[in-house]
Amino acid sequence: MSSSIARYESFLLNNVSTISTVESSLRSLTWFLPGRFKDAELASEALSAVLNMISMYHDTLLARITYSDPKFRPLIPFSLHTRFTKAWMDKNSIYKWAARMLETIRYTELVIEMGLRRKVSSRNRWRGIILLEFIKAFLRLLLLKITRRPLLSSSIPERDFDPTTIPPSNETSPTLAPSSPRSSPRATPDHLKNNNIPLDPHPILTTPPNESTESILNDYLLPKALDTSAVKPSTSLIRPLSSPQDWLSEILYILRPLVYATLLYRNRRSSKPLVTILAMELVARTLRRNPPPSAVLERSEYARRDRDIFWYLFRGSVWDTYTRPKLETLANRVSDTPVLGIFGVLLNDWIPLIDEYYYYTAP
Repeated sequence: MSSSIARYESFLLNNVSTISTVESSLRSLTWFLPGRFKDAELASEALSAVLNMISMYHDTLLARITYSDPKFRPLIPFSLHTRFTKAWMDKNSIYKWAARMLETIRYTELVIEMGLRRKVSSRNRWRGIILLEFIKAFLRLLLLKITRRPLLSSSIPERDFDPTTIPPSNETSPTLAPSSPRSSPRATPDHLKNNNIPLDPHPILTTPPNESTESILNDYLLPKALDTSAVKPSTSLIRPLSSPQDWLSEILYILRPLVYATLLYRNRRSSKPLVTILAMELVARTLRRNPPPSAVLERSEYARRDRDIFWYLFRGSVWDTYTRPKLETLANRVSDTPVLGIFGVLLNDWIPLIDEYYYYTAP
C-alpha cells in the first residue's frame, strides 16, 4: 500500500501541471451534467466531491514538499488567508484535523443528501441532514474555541503557489512528459553563434528623458513597501474575540445552519425557518465588532458574509413566491434565442434541483 502511494506521489510531482489542468476541466464539466441523463445530478456532484477531495490531498502533498525545500521562494507572497490557516494548522494538531474534517463534510454533504433521498424516507433524510449540521456546528465551535477568533469561510490553506515551482522529482512518468523545467539550458543555434551586434533597446525598457530619478525610485519601492499585515505574526492576523457580544455574534452565526435544518425538519412549508435564521444573521451582524482598516483578513471575511445574504433569495418562501417564478420566466424567454438559449436550458435544469435538495442553497 505504501509503495502504491509513493508511486502515485511521484507521478503527481512529475505531472503536476497536467493534473491541475485536468482537475480544472473536469470541474467545469460538472456544471453541464445535471439534466443530461437519469441521475445526472448525482454523477455531477459525486464527480465534484471526488475532485475536491483529490485536490485537498494534492494541495497537502504539494505544500509539504514545497515548504520543505529550503531554496523555495514564492514569486508572490502568500495570501493572508493562507498564512493564517497554515499557521494554525502547524501550531495545533486538533485544529488541523477538525478543519480537514469540516472541509470533507462540506465537499460531500450534497452527495450524501442525494444518496439519502434515494435510499431512505424523507423523514430519515432530514435526520441525516440535521446530523451533518450538528457535526459541522460542533467542529466550528471547536475551531472557535482553539483560535478564539472569527472563523474564516475555509479553515484550510488555499493553493497559493505555482505548480511549476515544485522541486523536480528524480523519477519520470511513463505516460506524461515531466512538467519541471530542463536542468540544462538549450544550446545556441548555429546561425546565432557569431551574432555579436547588440540590438537597440526596446522603448518600454528605456527611461523617458524627462522622468526624474526620484519618480523611478518611488515606482520601484512603493510596491515593495510593507503594511501592518506583512509584519504581524500569522496567527495574529485576526484579533481575538474580546467582549461577550463578540462571542455571541460568532456563536449565533455558527448555529444558523443547524437551527434552519431543525426548523425545516419540523415544518418545511412554514416561513418560520427562513425568518428565524434571517433574524439570527442580522443580530449577529449587528453585534459583531467593527474591525479597523488594518484588519484586512477580518474585513474580507465579513464582506463575504454580507454577500452571502444574497442566497436568501433562493430559500424558503422567498424562493417559492418571488425568485423561482422570475427565473422560470427568464428561462422561457431566452430558450429560443441563439447562444442565450443554452443559458435558459441550464437554468431550467437547475431550478428543480434547488426545490429538491437542501444543500444547494443551505446557509
